[in-house]
Order: sequence, then structure tokens, then C-alpha cells
Amino acid sequence: MRQILFAGAIGLFLTLVGTPLLIKLLARKGYGQFIRDDGPRGHAGKKGTPTMGGIAFILATLIAYAATKVITNEDPTFSGLLVLFLTAGMGLVGFLDDYIKIVKQRSLGLRAKAKMAGQLIVGIAFAVLSLQFEDKRHQTPASTKLSFITDFGWSIGPVLFVLWALFMILAMSNGVNLTDGLDGLATGASVMVFGAYTFIGLWQFQESCANAQTLTNPNACFEVRDPLDLAVVASALMGSCFGFLWWNTSPAKIFMGDTGSLALGGALAGLAICSRTEFLIALLGGLFVMITMSVVIQVGSFKMTGKRVFRMAPLQHHFELKGWSEVLVVVRFWIIQGMCVIVGLGLFYAGWAADK
Repeated sequence: MRQILFAGAIGLFLTLVGTPLLIKLLARKGYGQFIRDDGPRGHAGKKGTPTMGGIAFILATLIAYAATKVITNEDPTFSGLLVLFLTAGMGLVGFLDDYIKIVKQRSLGLRAKAKMAGQLIVGIAFAVLSLQFEDKRHQTPASTKLSFITDFGWSIGPVLFVLWALFMILAMSNGVNLTDGLDGLATGASVMVFGAYTFIGLWQFQESCANAQTLTNPNACFEVRDPLDLAVVASALMGSCFGFLWWNTSPAKIFMGDTGSLALGGALAGLAICSRTEFLIALLGGLFVMITMSVVIQVGSFKMTGKRVFRMAPLQHHFELKGWSEVLVVVRFWIIQGMCVIVGLGLFYAGWAADK
């Protein structure tokens, strides 16, 4: 529990204090955001706002995790390090994308193939490594079985697992990226999901099969390699994003950019895979799924019928064009995300209680 508190508090402090320093640095270098010409008119005033703010909470998370281990004299785990690797690796791909946008003075950064290649390299490395590093109980950070609240069914094998992990990583990364269109929207939604994974990791640790001899019902335990450390990572991410939200909320002083959105998506996918809650993330991150599906529906409808379902995709811009203020859209979407987290945690607990 001390580790969780330290990680969250340190991450929060670092982004509260460090983000304004990053804002000044980026503004001095002229690293400002480009705005789509076909976007809502109200977004034109955001042009030039410092971007690549994801640097702040990525570094804060890494430092918070390392500092927590030093303060508590606890060793890092492979599960925690792998999630941090995926977070930082996807953030690096996003950073290159953002940097090219600024240096080349174009709204599109990395070419689609180059961006996808970077995501695939990081994702494959994570997926392959997550099936290594067995502990004393022969548990690896990830499992080749599919999972909802716990593992279920038969093993899909390492090859299919890598493909499945890649799908999750790309889906969550692009989902957060699409959601990051309004001030504070993706950051606030991510805080809620990381909070949920802090609770999940702590609960899995308390009901871990590693402690089966002390549990009232060993059949209801969780086979997760390092649940407590996953909670520490989630807490560090939650605190870091919470502090960043102070500067990212409307009117935003800084945007996270692809640096931040790809990193957050990678972190969410990594936590889901290593905590054996792969299908549950679709509910816990329901807002990201909903916004992603709005783009899929819009593109599919236009290609098949030549008509658009929404005034503009992603979904948040549809409501802006209907006359909702940016703050109204963000707050209402946060409420939707909050309900998704509540339902997801309710199902998580109900699944455990049913087995018990």
C-alpha cells in the first residue's frame, strides 16, 4: 500500500511542478500545435499551443516508479518494467510523429507506414518479452489464454498471442489518440481507468494464488504474476496524468500530442494484458471504444453509401458542431467514462464474488 501511495503522490507532484517548466521550454522553441483546417472553427484559437506534453507525464511516471522503489526498498518486477517499457516505447513513436510535424511544418507527422512500423516493433517486443521471465510458480507477466476477469478457455499459443497483443496495443493507442481532441478529455478519462487498475492490482494482490494457503477460498484466487507492482505502475500513471490535467484542462496550456496519447494507450493495453483483464479493458475504457467506433462507422458509412452518420468524427466533434460547448462535451464524456469504470469494476468484483 505504501508503494501505491508514494507512486501516485510523486507522479502528481512532478507533473504539477514540471509541466509549466516544459510549457515554457516548448513555447521558447516554438513547438506549437497544428490545427486541422476542416475541424470545428472554435479550435482555430488553439493553434500554437505547446504540444508534446506527454513528455511530462511519461517522465514523471518513470521517475515516480523508480523513486518509490528506492524509498520503500522494494525490487522492481518484470511485469511493472514491461508496462513501463511499452508506455515509453509508444511515447517515443508519438514523439517522433510530433517532432516531425513541428520541424517539417506539416499537420501530418510520420508517414503512416513508418508510424505503424514503430508501433509494431515496440508492441512485438513487449508481447514476446511478456511470455518470458517465469517466477517461482512458473507464472509469466502475460498468459497465452484469453482473459476477462481471469484467464479462460484454452491457450491460443504464442504466435496468436502476439497478434492479439498487437491488436490490443494498436486499438488502445489509436483509441486514446482519437479521444485526444478536446482539452483534458483523454487525460481525465485516462485518470479514471488508471484508478480502476490501481484498485484491480491491489485486489488481485490480496487475493493472489501465491497466498492460496491463507485464503478462505483458494479457487477464487488470481493467477497474476506481479499484481501489486501493476497497481504501483497504475498509481504512478494516475498521479502523473492528474497533475498534467491541471495544465491540460480547458483552456489548455499544453497538449499531450501523439507523444502522450500513444503512451497512454500502450499503458492501458499493457496493464490489461499483464493483469489478465484483456476483454474487461473494452468496458473500463468504454469512452475510447465508443469514440473509435464512431470513426469506424463514419468511414464505413461514407464508403458504402456516400453518406455520413455524424456531422464530424471523432464523436466529440459531432457534438461540438451541434452547438455544445467544449467544456460541456468534455464533462459529459467524463461522466460516461466514469459510468464505464463503475460498471467494469462492478463486473470485476461480481466475477470474483461468484467464484468465491
